[in-house]
Amino acid sequence: MSVNQIMIKILVVDDNHTPREVISEALKQFNIQVTEASNGVEATKIIEKEKFNLVITDVVMPEMNGYELCRWIKSNPGTEKVPVIICSTKGEEFDIHWATKQGADAYIIKPFKTMELLKTIKYLLKHNVG
Repeated sequence: MSVNQIMIKILVVDDNHTPREVISEALKQFNIQVTEASNGVEATKIIEKEKFNLVITDVVMPEMNGYELCRWIKSNPGTEKVPVIICSTKGEEFDIHWATKQGADAYIIKPFKTMELLKTIKYLLKHNVG
């Protein structure tokens, strides 16, 4: 079965409505099912109810930031294999290093090109299926 035949579900987590919407709309054009959350706490509640193929999260958010969310996903036996993309305006080497230490599979700096994000998603899903 090819990746295209599977309904892909992605959770987009960002406290700012605009980037969340930009990412969601881009993904929907490729028939990807998108669920949105406005912070890490909301995301964990959604993840406990639904399975996702991938999570895209911002870093700076109230209640639970993207690093904490990533750590939560990667330390949970039911979700530890779910790829996490950190998508943030924080683009220093330290930020990227810290994201990797939390278990992030990829780091994309905002503003980003939609195709860059889609290529990263495709790569992670292809290397994570099965």
